[in-house]
Amino acid sequence: MEKQWQFDNSFTQSYTTVRQDFAREFLAALRQQFPLSSAADIGCGVGYFSKFLSDLGFQVVAVDGREKNADEGRRRYPEITFLARNVEDPSLSGIGVFDFVLCVGLLYHLENPFRAIRNLYSLTDKVLLIEAMCAPGPEPNLHLLDEQEYEDQGLHYIAFYPTEPCLVKMLYRAGFPFVYSFKRLPEDEQFRTTLWRKKARTFLVASKIELTAPGLDLAIEPVRWHSGDSDLWTTRVSRIRNYWVSVRGLRAAVLQILKNRPRRSNPSPSGNKVGVK
Repeated sequence: MEKQWQFDNSFTQSYTTVRQDFAREFLAALRQQFPLSSAADIGCGVGYFSKFLSDLGFQVVAVDGREKNADEGRRRYPEITFLARNVEDPSLSGIGVFDFVLCVGLLYHLENPFRAIRNLYSLTDKVLLIEAMCAPGPEPNLHLLDEQEYEDQGLHYIAFYPTEPCLVKMLYRAGFPFVYSFKRLPEDEQFRTTLWRKKARTFLVASKIELTAPGLDLAIEPVRWHSGDSDLWTTRVSRIRNYWVSVRGLRAAVLQILKNRPRRSNPSPSGNKVGVK
């Protein structure tokens, strides 16, 4: 009996089409700015996005952490180079440097996503496009979650799921000088917040070249210190205390400014300036 792959089920197929349509539009705009010829598909599964890139004229190297996935990709698309490599391994940089790197549906399946992003930086000559599931929240956080034992999940079935601000921060700190979000994401419920569910997925662009493609917003790196307003170890009582201390300090500063303010001299009864005849 032929193996039924998770990558081939109807839900995944429908979602793959949504992501490919979005990536195709972005790549068309990107190629108007500069040429792109080589590509790496990192976390390729059995090769759907690898074939997508090949059909767009790229010379593609496809990488997956599971040998059986890479084997299936070779069987389906023998014209594409498939490699079995762990994206978290620093030796990944040995496969080469590529004009365009695609990383779809991978980073949230990893135990060490920051290490993986540093490796993606080393592979990228121009532009990296990331699609990922993100934990909700405004802070740069990671959430350690268990996963099911399927071939499209992490290698050890436990992974850190980042928030979108966390992804942005990791991309900047890996060395990318430009990180962009999209003004408009795919028209799919996973990319927006609804009455029943928070936004679950996003697309981000990290680039070593400033981009002029329309529809991009330059992302700001979030900052979160280990102390001050971001102090994780404060209690509710200490936060209330710190608030009132700051209010008293502000009040004292205002009073000191008023006290030291130069006094205006009173005009003479005649209305003339003092000392003027």
